[in-house]
Amino acid sequence: MTNHQQQLGDAPLRKLEYDDGTVVFAADVGAGPDASVDVVGRTVIVVADGEQYEFEVPAEDAEVLIRNGVLTVEVNEEAH
Repeated sequence: MTNHQQQLGDAPLRKLEYDDGTVVFAADVGAGPDASVDVVGRTVIVVADGEQYEFEVPAEDAEVLIRNGVLTVEVNEEAH
């Protein structure tokens, strides 16, 4: 597993790369009721606390989830 870190606003955005080709992005975006996430092509769009953030993922079929303020985006590079 390889671990990289970027920023998503004030929160660290971690990128975890696994040997099976799975790539997971994770960030604590806060537990506010208005946090949302969407994927358009390879761009993940996150809205939290009235701010919008975007970052690119390596594949278009990303699985996204926000639970308890934690954003998780999972893609599998080897499936493409």
